[in-house]
Amino acid sequence: MSCTRTHKVKCVIAVVPAMLVLSVSAMFAQELHPADRSLAHPPDLSPAPDEEQLPLAMHSRMDERPQISVGQKDGDLVGRDNRVLQAAVDYISALGGGTVHIGPGTYLMNDSLHLRAHVTVKGTAGQTVLRKADAHSSLLALDGDFGEQQITVQDPTGFRVGGGVAVWDDRAGGFHTTVARITGRRGNTFSLSRPLMADCLVTRKARAATVFPVVSGYDIEGAAIHDITVAGNKDGNVPLNGCRGAGIFLYRGFGTLIRNCVVRDYNGDGISFQQSNDVKVINCISEGNTFLGLHPGSGSQRPVIKNCQARNNGTDGLFLCWRVRHGLFEDNVLEGNGRHGISIGHKDSDNLLQRNLIRRNGRSGVFFRNELRGMAAHRNRLVSNVIEDNGTREPSPGIYVRGETQDLVFRNNQIRDTRPEGKRSQTIGIKIGPQVGKVTLEDNTIQGSHPVEDHRPSP
Repeated sequence: MSCTRTHKVKCVIAVVPAMLVLSVSAMFAQELHPADRSLAHPPDLSPAPDEEQLPLAMHSRMDERPQISVGQKDGDLVGRDNRVLQAAVDYISALGGGTVHIGPGTYLMNDSLHLRAHVTVKGTAGQTVLRKADAHSSLLALDGDFGEQQITVQDPTGFRVGGGVAVWDDRAGGFHTTVARITGRRGNTFSLSRPLMADCLVTRKARAATVFPVVSGYDIEGAAIHDITVAGNKDGNVPLNGCRGAGIFLYRGFGTLIRNCVVRDYNGDGISFQQSNDVKVINCISEGNTFLGLHPGSGSQRPVIKNCQARNNGTDGLFLCWRVRHGLFEDNVLEGNGRHGISIGHKDSDNLLQRNLIRRNGRSGVFFRNELRGMAAHRNRLVSNVIEDNGTREPSPGIYVRGETQDLVFRNNQIRDTRPEGKRSQTIGIKIGPQVGKVTLEDNTIQGSHPVEDHRPSP
């Protein structure tokens, strides 16, 4: 009897916990909030097969990146000059890159907007204007020595800490001009963010002026600027040469994208990029600037300039400076410029220029500069361009090839002067100098009294 009772008790005890567990589990399931039921089946957050870390970071590509907005009345940051724009760019740069949105309005630029690596600056198309402030200029009171990081001026009016400045003399032009920021002041002496690039001597009329690129990018990669208008205020500024400045200027700005931007009325070049590979300039306008419209140079290779307009600039519409190679220049309009539509020269080889409209420029539509064979613009291809009505300042060929240039290809171009008889000044279609090597002419349509004027010696 005792054993039987004990056995029955044990059975009851064994069954009850199971019933309790089932009952409690059911009750718990009924009382769970719907949002918590997924806890029972959590999503698979393991890396997807195609997830990889970025080349230069220890994380994968993110869907959301840092952003900030700037406006004159509304935005994360509010202001009306270069300082608020720079604060936004530097904030995003400190987070590793992202996007700065600039709202409508005119922003006064007392220094450049300095682009940063992997930061995209986006304006409001046609409404975001960066206006260059009036410049102040003074002769130096003391020589500025190469490597020195300060200047002393005769008249300090208009020079202020935080502003941009350029320093040069009668022999310190080009890359020897120094462009920097003023970092401090003591009387007539100002410290600079960069050392002087050359001796600037009082006896050579050494001078400082508050001129600088309106947008500038030094030693960067992967930056971008979209939908910005630069108002250069030419009448209120002294000139700055294109090796150190422009409305938009890059120096070692690798892989920068300039899209849907306008540069007008800058006392220098419109858009210039130097020692900057893989730059793209897309759907931009450069007009009414003192010197060059578009200026890739100093070894800037693989540039792409597409769907742009360079018009009414003081010298050339498109100037390929030194060692511009393997570039693509297509679907551009180069018109009304004071010198040539396109100028090509020193080691500027292996470029494709196609479907461009080159018209009403002061001299030649396309001009190959006079270079020795080792430095000439070899193997360039001109394809399907319209070259018309050039020579508005002096009679000039549509295409003029000089120097010891070799292996050019001109194919399917239309070269013509559509003006009335008696007003035509592009009377020579293609002029080839005496030292030029092989030039291939295929399927070109040339209208004029002298379609081809070839000065090479007969074979």
